[in-house]
Amino acid sequence: MSATTVVTTPGVDHAAEVLTPAALEFVGGLHRSFGGRRRELLGRRQTRQAEFDDGVLPDLLQETVQIRADPTWHVAPAPADLDDRRVEITGPVEPKMMINALNSGARVFMADFEDALSPTWNNVVTGQWAVHEAVRRRLTFETDEKAYALNPQIGTLVIRPRGWHLDEAHLLVDGEPISASLFDFGLAFFHNAREQLDRGSGPYFYLPKLESHLEARLWNDVFVAAQERLDIPRGSIRATVLIETILAAFEMEEILWELREHASGLNAGRWDYIFSLIKKFRSRADMILPDRAQVTMAVPFMRAYQQLLVRTCHARGAHAIGGMSAFIPNRRQPEVTERALARVREDKQREAGDGSDGTWVAHPDLVPVARAVFDGILGPNPNQKARLRDDVHASARDLLDTRVDGGHVTEAGVRTNISVALQYLASWLAGNGAAAINNLMEDAATAEISRSQLWQWRVQRVALEDGRPMTADLYAEIRDQEMVALRSSAPSYRWTDAAGLLDSLVLADQFTEFLTIPAYALLA
Repeated sequence: MSATTVVTTPGVDHAAEVLTPAALEFVGGLHRSFGGRRRELLGRRQTRQAEFDDGVLPDLLQETVQIRADPTWHVAPAPADLDDRRVEITGPVEPKMMINALNSGARVFMADFEDALSPTWNNVVTGQWAVHEAVRRRLTFETDEKAYALNPQIGTLVIRPRGWHLDEAHLLVDGEPISASLFDFGLAFFHNAREQLDRGSGPYFYLPKLESHLEARLWNDVFVAAQERLDIPRGSIRATVLIETILAAFEMEEILWELREHASGLNAGRWDYIFSLIKKFRSRADMILPDRAQVTMAVPFMRAYQQLLVRTCHARGAHAIGGMSAFIPNRRQPEVTERALARVREDKQREAGDGSDGTWVAHPDLVPVARAVFDGILGPNPNQKARLRDDVHASARDLLDTRVDGGHVTEAGVRTNISVALQYLASWLAGNGAAAINNLMEDAATAEISRSQLWQWRVQRVALEDGRPMTADLYAEIRDQEMVALRSSAPSYRWTDAAGLLDSLVLADQFTEFLTIPAYALLA
C-alpha cells in the first residue's frame, strides 16, 4: 500500500480480505486519475442550480442534437445473463439480505452500497466481502434459528456504488477522502471482475444520481482505465444508469451514447426522481408538489418520464427497467398484504404495458407478483426491445408538467413526512439503511422526498388544506408530537441526533443538497 493511501480506521471485520495493499493501490490510482474531473462536475451542478434559482428551466441540449438525430448507433449487445431482466430485486450488501435476494427467483439482484445501505465503515467493508463471497457462490449466514446459503440457481449480481457527490472518509488518498463512487466500484471490480468473467458472467453495475452526460462520460473513462489496468477485455463492464434526476431525463440519449460500449440500459428511479424535481425547482412557487402519497406514476411529469425512457432505450437497443414498488407484505396483517399486492400488480401492469423490459421490487414475496405480470407480456421472449414506442412524444414541457389533479398539502402529509424522516434517520444512524416503515420499504430516496417537501413547504409558506400556512412553528409542534411516540417505540435509537439532523435540514435558510452528507458526519 502506498504511503499516501491511508486507512484511517483499521481493524473492521474482513479488512484483511478486502483492504489489501494491491486493492487500495488500485482504487487510489483511480481517485488520482479522475478525482479532479469529479470535483469539476460537482461544481458544474452548483452552477446549474444557481441558474434554476434564477428561473431558468432545463431543455434538450442544442450541442448534442446530432447524437439524438442519428438513428444508426446502438449500445453494446447485452450479455446472456443480463438479457432477461423481467424482475429485479434490490437490497443492501448485507449477507443475509443478499442471500435471500439472490435466492428469490428474481432474474437480477442489485446489491446496494448506496441508498439502501447505511455506510458505516464496517457495513461498507463487510459488503465488499459479501460480494466477493457471493461471486464465488460461498456466501453463508447463520443465526441461532437458521442457516442461510445460496441456491444452485441464483440471480445475476449487479452492484450499485455510491454517487459522485459522496466521499469515503475512512480511506485517504494523498490526504483527502477518496470518492465513494471510485472506492465502491474499484474494490468490487478489482476483487471480482476476472472471477465473474471466468464464471460466464461479468462486472455489472448500476450508476446512481447522474445529472448529465458529462458525468456518464467520466464513468465510461473510469471503466476503460480500470479494464486496462487489470487487463480485463474492454467492454466487459456493463452499466445500467438510474434516471433518477430531472436533469438526466433531458439527456437520456446522450448518457447512453457516452456509455454505449458499456451500457446495458436505463432504470426509472422514481423516488429519487421526485426528490430531484423538488430540489432543483425548490424556489419556484408554481412547481410545488402536494402530499407525497398523491404523487404517483400516473401524474403528467412521471408518466412522460417513464414512457420517454422506454422509447429512448428501445431506439438504442438498451433495456428499459421500471421503478421500485416500495410496498412490502405484512405477514401479520393479511388484509394489508392483499392491498399491497394489488397495488404492486397494478403498478407492474402499467410498466409492462408501457414497454418496460423489467421492473424492481424490494421484497422476495413480491417477486412472483411482478414476474407473473411480465411473464404475461413477454412470454418466452427475454425482453420487448422490439417495441419501439414511436407513438411517444414527450416534450420538455411534458417532463416539467407537475400538475396533480386534486392535489393538496395536508397536516396528515406534513405529519407523515416528519415521522418517516425521523424514523429513517434514526434507523440510518443505527446502521440500517433499508427500513420498513408503515408497510413501505424506505431508503434514503424516500426520506429525501419527505425532508425536501418539508423545507420547501416551510420556505414557500404553502397553505395546508385547512388554510393554515406551513411554518417553522407548525413543523416544531408536529415534530415534538411525533417524537413522543417514536421514542417509546425504539428507545435505543439516537432520536435526539435524528431530530437535530432533521431540524437542520428543514429549518436551514439554504437547502442541503443531500441529507446523507451531514448524516455521514454523524455516522463516521
